[in-house]
Amino acid sequence: MPPEPFFSGPGLNRADALRADRAAIEALAKHADARQLSWRDGLPVLDDEGRLVWSDPRQPDLFLGLDGDAPRFMAIEDVQPLAYAAFPLMSVLNANDAPLFAAALSLSRWHGKHHFCANCGQLSDIVRGGWSRRCPACSAEHFPRVDPVVIMLAEHDGRLLLGRQPQYPVGRYSALAGFVEVGETVEAAVARELQEEAGISVQNVRYVASQPWPFPSSLMIGCFAEADGDALIVDKTELDDARWFTREEVAGAIDGHPDATFQAPPKAAIARTLLEHWLAS
Repeated sequence: MPPEPFFSGPGLNRADALRADRAAIEALAKHADARQLSWRDGLPVLDDEGRLVWSDPRQPDLFLGLDGDAPRFMAIEDVQPLAYAAFPLMSVLNANDAPLFAAALSLSRWHGKHHFCANCGQLSDIVRGGWSRRCPACSAEHFPRVDPVVIMLAEHDGRLLLGRQPQYPVGRYSALAGFVEVGETVEAAVARELQEEAGISVQNVRYVASQPWPFPSSLMIGCFAEADGDALIVDKTELDDARWFTREEVAGAIDGHPDATFQAPPKAAIARTLLEHWLAS
C-alpha cells in the first residue's frame, strides 16, 4: 500500500499525565537533556537532513513531550501567516519529524491568537504545559481548536473528479475539499461539498485516512465516494475548473511524466495520498 499521509504518526510521547503537574513541567525544563525547538522567520528550523533543530531551553513556554527521556519544549512564536511559506521546508522535512512540525505550528499560532478568555474577555494563563489556557477570572478553560475538513475523490465509471482552485500552480488539479459544518456528519459533508462545488450527487461515502494540516489547524478527513453521474456544474466562485481524469492520466501525473495532462498535488498533501491509494486499489 502507499505510504500514510504526511504529518501522520505519533511524533513525540506527548506525556499527557505530566501536563497537569506544573512543578513537574518546570523540573523537566531544567533537565540536562531538555531542549527547545529552534525557529527562524516564523517557521521551525531544519538541518541539512531535514530534521528539526533543537537548542538549550531559554523560553520553554510550551511542553511538547518526551523524546525517550529527553523533554522537548517550545517558545510561543509568531508563525508565518501564509501556508505557502512553509512548502519549501515541507519538501525536505524528515517524515519522522513531520507530526511535531505540524503540532508546533498549530500550537504556536493558537496561543498567538487566544491570549484572552472567549467567555469574559480577561487575559488567560497558559496551563497544562501549553495545551490549554485558563481564565483566572471566570475559570473557563480553552483548548487548541481543530477544524474538521473533508477532502474527497469522487469516482464514476473508472474516472476521478479533480478540481483546481485559483491559487494553484498552473496545471495542478487536486481533490475537492470543504469544512464540516455544525450538526453535520462526515458523509453528509462530503455529499454537500461535491454537490455545491461540482453539481454531482454521490453515494457510498467511505473513509480512507486523515491528516493534521497546520494551516492553521485543520484535520483533513480523506474519503472516497461514488458519483451517480458525470455531468458537472462547476461553482466558479470556488473553483477555476473541475473535470474527470482516467486512471492512466492520474498515474502519469503521479509519476511526473512530461506528457501528463495535469500536475499532481505535492507529496505532503493528503490529496496525493488519496490518489496513490486509488491507483493501488
